Amino acid sequence: MKTLYIIRHAKSNWGDFTLPDFQRPLNERGKKDAPDMAERLLQKDASVDIFVSSPAKRAIKTCKLFCKAFKYDTDDILVVDELYHASVPVFFKTISRLDDHYSSAAIVSHNPGITEFVNTLGLSVKVDNMPTCAVFAVSIDSDSWASFESDTKNFILFDYPKSIE
Repeated sequence: MKTLYIIRHAKSNWGDFTLPDFQRPLNERGKKDAPDMAERLLQKDASVDIFVSSPAKRAIKTCKLFCKAFKYDTDDILVVDELYHASVPVFFKTISRLDDHYSSAAIVSHNPGITEFVNTLGLSVKVDNMPTCAVFAVSIDSDSWASFESDTKNFILFDYPKSIE
């Protein structure tokens, strides 16, 4: 079985409009939400064998905050350039290339692609918008990430910071 956690980066800072989109950091709420969401996943007995991230500053920082909670070495984050403003096919390609010795993976990326991606997974659960720092999790009954796109997905959870406010 393979488990995938799809995570939208936490809330970013729009205070400096001269910064390119790629360089936007997290704002204070984002710096709080990411460890909180990671902790909520840990409370559900989640485990992550590999963290994969877009190279954008806000995605990497979100990923590092999740890694800290999961006691995962941030030097081992797999950065995939194509996950910055990724299309649905890029998500599937990235997943299919994961090493099969990983049972679980977390991917940190951006809207609108991340919302489009979770809505192509063939589930009855549909998401209008993946809020910042939202986590959507699915599993497949397979030993191979290469079969992820074609395998039947089993919905595990959809959670986001304001879901319990």
